[in-house]
Amino acid sequence: MYALKVCSRFAASHVLHGHAGACARLHGHTWHVSVKVGGETLNQSGMLLDFHDLKGALARVLDSLDHRHLNDLPAFAGGQAPTAENLARHIYREMVDRLPPEAAVLEVEVGESPDNFAFYRESGSF
Repeated sequence: MYALKVCSRFAASHVLHGHAGACARLHGHTWHVSVKVGGETLNQSGMLLDFHDLKGALARVLDSLDHRHLNDLPAFAGGQAPTAENLARHIYREMVDRLPPEAAVLEVEVGESPDNFAFYRESGSF
């Protein structure tokens, strides 16, 4: 299996309603995101997927989140908390919709600080 990983970041605020700590108040992060994709075959250029295309897909997903209040977005409607975990799942599913099937999304990592990360993958274990 071949795997690729790209990284980017965006800025957004959120509130974790019902949380007992400081995160129950309005605050923001510079979120760090990495996406890992994998596949078994390379194209005629010897690539699983062009990094430019992978980074472009991630940029389009993150553009919809950048400088937004995450609680206000449809992805977090209905009471779903915009936690790092739920954000990782949202980005994962958005990336699946934007990539060709030969480049399967393996994992999304979301960091809300240099020390705190959440990971999401649809199947398998960590």
